[in-house]
Amino acid sequence: MIDIDTKTNPLIQYYENLGFKSEIFENKKIFKVFSSAAEEINSLYNGVGLRNISNLGILELSGKDVLDYLHRISTNSLKNISKESVEQTIFTSEKGKIIDIATIMNFEDHQLLICSEAHKNRVKSWIEKYIIMDDVKVNDPNGNYALLEVLGPQSDSFMTLVCGNVINEIELNKFKSVRSEGIMFFLSKLRSSNGHFKFWLLTDPENAVKLVDYMRNNKGIFDFNLIGEDAFNSFRISQGIPVAPNELNDQYNPHEANAIGLVNFTKGCYIGQEVIARLETYDKVQKYLKGISFNEPIDETGEYNLFDEEKNEAGKVTSVAYSYKCGKHIGLAYLRKTYLQEGTSLIARNGNGKDIPVTVKNIPFRK
Repeated sequence: MIDIDTKTNPLIQYYENLGFKSEIFENKKIFKVFSSAAEEINSLYNGVGLRNISNLGILELSGKDVLDYLHRISTNSLKNISKESVEQTIFTSEKGKIIDIATIMNFEDHQLLICSEAHKNRVKSWIEKYIIMDDVKVNDPNGNYALLEVLGPQSDSFMTLVCGNVINEIELNKFKSVRSEGIMFFLSKLRSSNGHFKFWLLTDPENAVKLVDYMRNNKGIFDFNLIGEDAFNSFRISQGIPVAPNELNDQYNPHEANAIGLVNFTKGCYIGQEVIARLETYDKVQKYLKGISFNEPIDETGEYNLFDEEKNEAGKVTSVAYSYKCGKHIGLAYLRKTYLQEGTSLIARNGNGKDIPVTVKNIPFRK
């Protein structure tokens, strides 16, 4: 998503020139659909999809103490990560609540931090808040970067078509500088939520246009589609992928968000460490992120709280979308421990007081 004031953004302009319709959402230009949501979903599950994720918050960090500093204030072990490594970590408050999940790309002489758009300013302020004597500088590059994501079960083979054998030379959670068809970019190999490889392509906006144009016109036999917001939102809910601010915010901790894999319990202190460790040690986590399926059509813009048959509060719905795979509306919700069993029947109630039956589902969803 791009600020609507940024009228000359090359990639947004490129899509609009091709005839794709943008919409304004929260003062941003977005593309909800490129072909059709059903076709795009099919590419995510069976082919290869291309997303523009330049809306994510990107910060430049410089100084000799950056990795050591991030290691001390966030949940994962970062101080010894090697050059051209990609690592995720969580910034948590003193109460162990989530500020944001961030991805660190280590260029050795500087680092890029990629976080959510919603929490970018807070992450920047949080990092700067604790700098005392550390040699750490934080800069907002303000649109100098474009970030593309290629994902789906065909993504590995498709990127070999685009880049050649360099795909096989890049280790998982690493990145390399690549020149393909005269286009320069940094290519990261990552793991998608469903176990397949996915790739991030980091470059400038002008080269991003060239990359997208090349991939669109050289897709070969692949089931390739540009992925709009509607399709990806449905996909990420079905995969149980939390995003900010819906699921990742200061109401929840990493245990509850199923993000505890990004917490290193042996590295020592970080902000929020005592609370998170105590929750682990004494089994005090009271709720977890789960899936739900709605048993009738819903208003996707509504807010829903969950109750059991005795009208006891069971949880809160954080995201909803129509699932083309399941043929019904699905959602993510934080549920109290009592209601985590798959198949549990609950009632969703929106602001109008209408009750809609829902069923608890494990994530990722199975059809």
